[in-house]
Amino acid sequence: MRNWGGATEIADMGDSTLSEERERAACTPLPVHAGRFNPQARLPYGCTVDHIRRAMEDFVEFLGYINRELNARGIERMETIMMTANFSSMVGEFSKGRMARHCPGLARNRYHNGHPDLIPTGMFPGDSIQYAHEGIEVKASRHESGWQGHNPEDTWLMVFVFDSNTERDVYESGECRPFRFKWVVGAQLTEDDWSFSGRSTTSRRTITAGVLASGREKMMENWIYRAPSSHMGSEA
Repeated sequence: MRNWGGATEIADMGDSTLSEERERAACTPLPVHAGRFNPQARLPYGCTVDHIRRAMEDFVEFLGYINRELNARGIERMETIMMTANFSSMVGEFSKGRMARHCPGLARNRYHNGHPDLIPTGMFPGDSIQYAHEGIEVKASRHESGWQGHNPEDTWLMVFVFDSNTERDVYESGECRPFRFKWVVGAQLTEDDWSFSGRSTTSRRTITAGVLASGREKMMENWIYRAPSSHMGSEA
């Protein structure tokens, strides 16, 4: 019994070490592949696939640095600490901020909760506007369809689709996988490309609008980035 118990203890220690190694490896996101961008993608306001690539690379470098520092202190990765929606929001906020840094023709909209997220540089005083049709709205999502906004509207929409662990993974599968960008798509949408979900007078649910199949098709046809082994079907 003692030897059996010792063998079990050694096995447990081995499993623990392997788990720690997998977690450590998952702290470094998968790289953005420069050769997987679409040179034929149609982009507005002087934005190029190179600007988008550099923004994505900046995020990968940022997340890797933060996660490795957290791991060194025995703390879980950011994507497993944060709520899923909050992490997606961080990916989008960081990406659009770096796009504005790399693309001279785009500025971050300085108006609080202004629409769209990125506006043509110098078009509006102080690069601040509550609402405008000119510019690019930026989203980040783990989902390959059903992207949401607050209102159905004419807008140029760009979505960064990514894959990562979530906070639930810590308690369920225990799978460790690094963050990666799967693909980026974008296109000019119209109000007809959205479905509107209102709410009753007693509901506390956030009012949302979802991209319909017509809008998704426009965006998929104008794909910007596609990582290796990432399938881009007509429907997710």
